[in-house]
Amino acid sequence: MKVLLDQGLPRSAAALLRARGLEAIHVADIGLSAAPDVVILEQGRRDSSIVVTLDADFHLLLALSRAAWPSVIRIRMEGLRAEALTDLLESVLKQCADDLEAGAAVTVQAKRLRVRRLPLIR
Repeated sequence: MKVLLDQGLPRSAAALLRARGLEAIHVADIGLSAAPDVVILEQGRRDSSIVVTLDADFHLLLALSRAAWPSVIRIRMEGLRAEALTDLLESVLKQCADDLEAGAAVTVQAKRLRVRRLPLIR
């Protein structure tokens, strides 16, 4: 699985994820630190990467576009340092692997994990 970390998440977490055998990159490493959310979603789609963000707008954009990919993991825990984020993501990626590979919007809170398959349709 490939992971694309959005701005607001520790840039060093990408290196830690790579050290654990995951393909990971931070938007700042590819010149997208100031890019609009739609551009980051498109990058994730193009690279077959799971987008990881703190921003609720990504799930909204998925819903509005009825997109089936890319999967997005929204972290609803502020202030995570790189090591803690890496541990958390490694756990979420393992727990939700099938859903993420099929296309999912995942929300991660301190004591709750919510998974919704894409496209997001009411």
